[in-house]
Amino acid sequence: MNDYRFGTAWSGSADQYQDYILPLVSRTFALTIPQLPGILRSVVANAYLLCRIADTIEDEPALSAEQKQHYEQAFIEVVAGRAAPQTLAQDLEPLLSNQTLDSERDLVRQLALVMRVTDSFNTVQRAAIERCIRVMGRGMHQFQREAGPEGLATLPDLDRYCYYVAGVVGELLTELFCDFSPEVAANGATLRRLSISFGQGLQMTNILKDQWEDRARGVCWLPREVFARHGVNTDELAAGSASPGYAAAQAELVGVAHAHLRNALAYSLALPSQETGMRKFCLWAVGLAALTLRNLCRKPTFRAGSEVKVSRSALATTMMLTNLSIRSDAMLTKLFDSIAGELPLTPLAQVADAPQATSTPMPSMSLQIH
Repeated sequence: MNDYRFGTAWSGSADQYQDYILPLVSRTFALTIPQLPGILRSVVANAYLLCRIADTIEDEPALSAEQKQHYEQAFIEVVAGRAAPQTLAQDLEPLLSNQTLDSERDLVRQLALVMRVTDSFNTVQRAAIERCIRVMGRGMHQFQREAGPEGLATLPDLDRYCYYVAGVVGELLTELFCDFSPEVAANGATLRRLSISFGQGLQMTNILKDQWEDRARGVCWLPREVFARHGVNTDELAAGSASPGYAAAQAELVGVAHAHLRNALAYSLALPSQETGMRKFCLWAVGLAALTLRNLCRKPTFRAGSEVKVSRSALATTMMLTNLSIRSDAMLTKLFDSIAGELPLTPLAQVADAPQATSTPMPSMSLQIH
């Protein structure tokens, strides 16, 4: 399918399109998803692509808040099987501006192909995907309506935002993993307890890395209360800041992300050691996030995410060492400590149930290490 051009008819199967478009919309997931066993590769890839469409709707600057709400609800109806995907694609795709990547535009255009794959899954898989898209779409829209350069009010608000964009994905993965393997399901209670924190650790790392690019778009996801405690006004933040107050607030948030990554490590180790594919899928992402946090700490005056991006050699080494240690909890823990040992660690509050898409803040989550 190398001769395929965006905007033209797809001549292959729906599964082939999914394999084709995934690396064009996410290099990271195109690397980790193939590690998963059996049908999980297709299910998780499909779920990711659907989440990416939800992101595309919310990130599109040409759409008004009312349009975003309309199309998110229409998308939820499509995923639930109550509306035709082609109708939504034909309505939405022409409204996307050049701020949307060509690959993301094509993904919207080929929504019917993606849904054809979704429709092939079992009842548990489809229900888990539908719930994820419903919670994510409604929650993201709530925050996008209020997004601005001043940042979020509190750390619990950041927890809630991270839940809607990533914690719910941790819940989705857990349901898919448990459905796939009775051995995984036997440890389902532990996995479900850690799943939201697993997602938040990865998402917070991205927020910290991308904070200056977000600010350039007029958006900030950093909590004002944390910076105010260190004498910093988030409205006045500038890339490359050498302010001691900024450095202290940044270190505190790195510490929170680190604490969640410790939970993500515990989540990964709660997967049976023989499920090496699932472990690689999780641990490669955890390792990349820990390496990114280390880079952030080493260069607190960074001006762009590219300055703290993990090098290919560092990532390759971490993946190789992870693979060599994949069945040993002790060795994997030691490897994580070798990366994250220099990071600050901020204690977390008590675990709370998943939030609803309302204005009620969600308490922060506790650190649960096995």
